[in-house]
Amino acid sequence: MPELSHRRRLLVLTICCSSLLIVSLDNTALNVALPSMQRELHATTSGLQWTIDAYTLVLASLLMLAGSTADRIGRKKVFMTGLTVFTAGSLLCSLAPNLELLIVFRMIQAVGGSMLNPVAMSIITNTFTDARERARAIGAWGAVIGISMAAGPLVGGLLVESVGWRSIFWVNLPVGLTALLLTLRLVPESRAPRARRPDPVGQVLVIALFGSLTYAIIEAPASGVTSVLPFAALAVAALLALLRYEPRRDEPLIDLRFFRSAPFSGATVIAVSAFAALGGFLFMSTLYLQNVRGLSALHAGLWMLPMAVPTFLCAPLSGRLVATRGPRPSLLLAGAAMTASALLFAGFEAETSNVTLFLGYLLFGIGFGFVNAPITNTAVSGMPRAQAGVAAAVASTSRQLGQTLGVAVVGAVLASGVASAADSSSYRHTFVSAAVPGWWILTGCGIAVLVLGALTSGRWARATAERTAENLRSAGVRETSGVGA
Repeated sequence: MPELSHRRRLLVLTICCSSLLIVSLDNTALNVALPSMQRELHATTSGLQWTIDAYTLVLASLLMLAGSTADRIGRKKVFMTGLTVFTAGSLLCSLAPNLELLIVFRMIQAVGGSMLNPVAMSIITNTFTDARERARAIGAWGAVIGISMAAGPLVGGLLVESVGWRSIFWVNLPVGLTALLLTLRLVPESRAPRARRPDPVGQVLVIALFGSLTYAIIEAPASGVTSVLPFAALAVAALLALLRYEPRRDEPLIDLRFFRSAPFSGATVIAVSAFAALGGFLFMSTLYLQNVRGLSALHAGLWMLPMAVPTFLCAPLSGRLVATRGPRPSLLLAGAAMTASALLFAGFEAETSNVTLFLGYLLFGIGFGFVNAPITNTAVSGMPRAQAGVAAAVASTSRQLGQTLGVAVVGAVLASGVASAADSSSYRHTFVSAAVPGWWILTGCGIAVLVLGALTSGRWARATAERTAENLRSAGVRETSGVGA
C-alpha cells in the first residue's frame, strides 16, 4: 500500500469505520425490534434466536476465508463486494414476508458482512503502520461500537414505533451505498506479498463445527437433548478433524501455531467470553424490558442508554490506555466491571429495581467499552502484517462466535425456564427467575475476561509471544509487527 497523507489516512479510517457502523447498528437495533417481530411473525424464542444467530453464525464461519481471500486478490476489491452484498441483503430483509425468509436473507447479509470488518481492519492495519497511531485508530474503531450501541436502540425503537421493524434495515442502504462510492474513490488497493492458498477442507470443517454446535444448543429445549445429539457429535467430530488436519497443511485456514502465543490465545478466548456476554445481555434485556415491563420499543431503547453511553466514552479511552500502558489495565477494568454487572442480576435480581437496573447497565457498558481495543490490538499485533486479513479475521471470528454462543446458550436456558408459561401473565411472572441461570453464565464470562486478562498480559505471556514469533521466523513466516504490543 502506498504511503498516504495524514488526511487521507483519516478518510480511509472513516470509511472503514462506516462498515463497522452499519453492521453493529443493524444488530443492536434489531435486538430492540425482537418483540415486535415476535408478534408480527408469530415467532418462538428459538425463532428469535435464529434471527440473530443465523447472521452471526454465517459471519463467524466465513470471516477467515474473507480475510485470506482479501489478502490474496485485493482488500479493496473484497471490501467493495462485501458492501454490495450486505446492502442488497438488507433490502431483502426489509421485504421478508415470513420468519423463514427473514433468516435466509439475514444469512445473505452475513455473507457480505464477512467481507467488511476483517478486511476493513486489515486495511487500517496496513494504513497505520506506527504502533501508537494504530492503537489510536483501533480505539476509534472500538468507539464506533459504542456509537452503534448508543444509537442502535434509539434508532431502532424510534423506527419500530413510527414505521415498523422492517425500516431498521433501510438505514443500511444509504450508508452502504455512500461507503461503496467513497471506497472506490479514496481507498488504495492492497494485498499481501504472499497470501495463503485456499483451504476448502478447513473451511467446510469450520462451517460444520459452528453450525452443528449452534443448532444443538438452540434447538435442545424444544426438540429434546436426544434429538440434537447427532449435531453435537458432528460438532465434536469437526473439531477433532480440524485439530488433526490443519497442522498438516503448509498454509492452513487456521494456523494453530499462533495459539502458542499466550497473548494471542488470551485475546481469542477473551473475545469469545466478552461477546458472549454482550449477546446474552442484549437478548435478555430486550425481552425483559418489553415483554415483562411492557415498555415500548423506544422506551426500551432509552433504558439501554446507561449501557451504551459508557461503551462509547470508554472505547477511545481504552485505545489510548493500550497505546501507553499495554492491554492489561483495560482488560482488568473490563473483566471487573462486567462481572460486577452480571452479579447484580444473578444474585440480587437487579431487574426488579430501577436503581440496580441502571447500575447493572452502567457497569456492563463500562466493561464492554474497555474490552474491545485490547482484544483487537493484541490479536493483530501478535501476527505478521503480511497476513493482516487472517489476523483480523481470527479476532472478528472470535467476537461473532462469542455472540452466537451467548444468544444460543442464554436463549436456550431462558426458553427452558419459561416453557411452562401458559400465557403472557405467567410469562412475566416467571421471567426473572428463569433468567437467573443465564445471568450466572454471563458472570462466568466476566470472570473469564478478568482472569485471562491478568494471566495473558504479563511477563510470562510476553515471553511466549516472543518465542512464538521466533519460531515463526525460523519457519519462514515474516514478522513485521510488534508481537505482544
